[in-house]
Amino acid sequence: MGTGDKTTSDLSNGSTKDLEQMKTYAVEGKAPSGFGARHCQTLLLFFGLTVAYGLRVNLSVAIVAMVDRHAANEDFEEFHWDERTKSAILSSFFWGYVVTQIPAGQLAQRFGPKILLLLSLSICSALAVLTPICAHVGGAKAVMGLRIVQGLSQGVIFPSTHTMLSRWAPPSERGLLGTLSYAGAQFGTVVMLAISGVLASSSMGWPSIFYISGAVGILWSLVWFFFGSNSPAEHRGIAPEEREFIENSYGRQDHSRRIVTPWLAILTSAPMMACTVAHMAHNWGFWTLLTEMPTYMKEVLEKDIKNNALLSSLPYLVMWILSVMLSPLSDFLINRQYLSRLVSRKLFNTIGLWVPMVALLGLAYVPKGGSNLAIVLLTLAVGINSATYLGFQVNHLDLAPNHAGTMMGITNCAANIMSIIAPLIVGEVITDATDPVQWRRVFYIAAGVYFIGNLTFLIFGKADIQRWNEPDTPTPPVASNANATATEQNANNQTSSNADHSD
Repeated sequence: MGTGDKTTSDLSNGSTKDLEQMKTYAVEGKAPSGFGARHCQTLLLFFGLTVAYGLRVNLSVAIVAMVDRHAANEDFEEFHWDERTKSAILSSFFWGYVVTQIPAGQLAQRFGPKILLLLSLSICSALAVLTPICAHVGGAKAVMGLRIVQGLSQGVIFPSTHTMLSRWAPPSERGLLGTLSYAGAQFGTVVMLAISGVLASSSMGWPSIFYISGAVGILWSLVWFFFGSNSPAEHRGIAPEEREFIENSYGRQDHSRRIVTPWLAILTSAPMMACTVAHMAHNWGFWTLLTEMPTYMKEVLEKDIKNNALLSSLPYLVMWILSVMLSPLSDFLINRQYLSRLVSRKLFNTIGLWVPMVALLGLAYVPKGGSNLAIVLLTLAVGINSATYLGFQVNHLDLAPNHAGTMMGITNCAANIMSIIAPLIVGEVITDATDPVQWRRVFYIAAGVYFIGNLTFLIFGKADIQRWNEPDTPTPPVASNANATATEQNANNQTSSNADHSD
């Protein structure tokens, strides 16, 4: 019997009222009201991704001050790095990041996502604090080496987060809890970009960007150690009715049992390939803009570093706001059966990739100095991209919740190869960062990638549970004794019905 199993003897310890409530949640699939343990875990994941992206993007603004002391506080060290070197430094994070993606999915499934997230952000935070001294001692090569190790440590984050969501987010709340968790990425980007310019211009200089982001990451790691939990079955303070609701929404899960990953089925699945291509397209455009926007703001739009940082953060603020607004809309449309899950996924993915595509094509023709129009188009291109979190981003959970972490590792590995290539391509295309025509080519490329990515998802994407989600060997019944309650039998029937009609 798995750690998440309950029998009548377990329930008899509670009151009759509790038992009746749990029957209601199990049979009707009714969500317990109020702020629960699943919301607490979502909040922790939100701030974890806030920290992760803060540590990831801190260099995008800091590097502007590091190569030009006149752009910020002149009392701090300046490095003479050309555009190609800067692009290599900015992409180096992803050289390590792609390596740990697929192993992370397997490790999270086997050992639990809590320990992986703890190690990931504590290591990455400590390395952030060491960045200024590495730059001083070893220059560009030392910074690239440090960023590679940070990428290795952060490679486990998305697979671990998906594994957490596969255990904590019921299907009826998948869009909401999943998007709220991943909205931390935009929030971290907003905060880091917004404060980096101020920190770089302050008496503490550009090194403070790394010191402060690292310190916050260490603080989150301590909170996560005490309050994070791998699953409802391991959470000490979860209400019985909430645990029953979550576990019955997926069916009984025994996380101590190792599930064999159907590698061939996953890698040859057309819906999985479509999800991967969409993820790759998203990352190309997202990281092209995220890593290069501060440079574009400074050289083409002619903004100083304070305005540069604030304006660079604006699109990600809009992205965060829209993600919070769109997620309940998606769940509402699906749960009220206004849209099937498949139509919803494709609709939001199209909004998230093709609307930015049009904005980038417009941005390509903004002349030098046309800052207001450029900022509007950049904000639109990045902000509306949040709709993809209700498209391909949660599609892994639709296709195979048992393997969601591993699948996220596969798609995120492929997608972040694009995150490596995109800044390097920019470094080759842009020989004169003040030339709008050269930037036009960058925007053309990103728009084309967006088009192909979403078209592939529209043609081949699916949103129903795939046959290879379940292990070949049937799982033993969770309660084989004569005392198995009607609650458990009804819950199993309800779970089967939900799986059959989920899409």
